[in-house]
Amino acid sequence: MGCKEKTVPKEVETTQPPMKKETPISVVTEIPEGIEVPKGMVWIPGGNFYQGAVANDAMAMGHEKPSHPVAVDGFFIDVSEVTNAQYAKFAKETGYITLAERRIDWEEMKKQLPAGTPKPHDSILQPGSLVFRQGVVTNLQDYSQWWQWTIGANWKQPNGPGSSIKGKDNEPVVHIAYEDAIAYCEWAGRRLPTEAEWEYAARGGNTSGIHFWGNEVDSLSKNANTWTGEFPRSNDQSDGYIGRAPVMSYPPNGYGLYDMAGNVWEWTSDWYNSNYYQEQAATGKTQHNPLGATKALNSLNPYAVEKVIKGGSFLCSASYCASYRVSARMATSLDSALEHLGFRTVLDTKSKKKDPS
Repeated sequence: MGCKEKTVPKEVETTQPPMKKETPISVVTEIPEGIEVPKGMVWIPGGNFYQGAVANDAMAMGHEKPSHPVAVDGFFIDVSEVTNAQYAKFAKETGYITLAERRIDWEEMKKQLPAGTPKPHDSILQPGSLVFRQGVVTNLQDYSQWWQWTIGANWKQPNGPGSSIKGKDNEPVVHIAYEDAIAYCEWAGRRLPTEAEWEYAARGGNTSGIHFWGNEVDSLSKNANTWTGEFPRSNDQSDGYIGRAPVMSYPPNGYGLYDMAGNVWEWTSDWYNSNYYQEQAATGKTQHNPLGATKALNSLNPYAVEKVIKGGSFLCSASYCASYRVSARMATSLDSALEHLGFRTVLDTKSKKKDPS
């Protein structure tokens, strides 16, 4: 039940407005002479597209709108999410310890808490991460009903103490906080993708589909590792997996990229700002290689400092969040380490190359 039949996206009718011809932007489409495609990566030819929700996406949320014209230069991106084996090599060579593994410094932690907050008992003040808990919920807006802080949960023990990544080299590494992803990128001579790059690559050349394969939700279980069943009560495993799947278990998109929908969420380098899409659309101009908002802003939580994550995960349901849609996005704090959050890297044509595999 591992690999699915490999297919390419179907052509679908364009629902986006045409790119403005009065503001053409020249982009890099060809691999510069003398540069080879790095092992485990794919070249994404530059182009123009509308970032954000397509017009016929009934599930689109407000922060995915309005769509706005963007131009991106070509770049290399990992063919799949970074795996346990790749992250293990990095950790072994550098001695790096992830945020979820580090001893908790109460003096540092209390700076982020209200004055006078009592120190928890040492048995509680232990490193860990958030692990999914399946069961019956009474309020789908209360995320705490299916997330449990688990002492000892980290990338080596993704489901908590007693679990292991032994024999799971090809599963995506998870419980990776933002700084953990950045550390890996620096070691590999790479970087995280911008949100615009990620979304452009995820489309695989399909400029108008809700999903990379088109608009058909009936094809979901054949194309992505998501939650199939009643979330979060029961998963019928009709897509072949309940939790994380080995990378490249489902068909690639038109650019040959795997798991750009489902499996695990992926970090981007962009700050999450609730107003960003509206501000970009208001300029009336095509943005060239946008780096995202200059500062973080969450209209629902003014104290939050978050980055954009993309792609959805094995916990996304067609009846609930449907975040495996190409335009879906979520805000996540930099210190979040979760059972369904990983990353992939990008390599600029001028960057120093390294083989992390």
